[in-house]
Amino acid sequence: MKLRKAELRSFNSGNYTATIRIAGGYKVYLEDLSVARNLATAEMVTGRNVAVIFFDDNNPKDAVIVAVYT
Repeated sequence: MKLRKAELRSFNSGNYTATIRIAGGYKVYLEDLSVARNLATAEMVTGRNVAVIFFDDNNPKDAVIVAVYT
């Protein structure tokens, strides 16, 4: 399990998923990642920093966004 810093690129409030760019990854985007339901929709603004927990290093879809911060 790893905790990584990323930048929020987009957020889908309908199914609570997001597209992110991992810090240090210039053109690598991960799409349709789950977002913790305790994060307010109003906080999910493009460009904000997010904390992401990766449960499986070999499967980037097995991750969840757990925090948003500035």
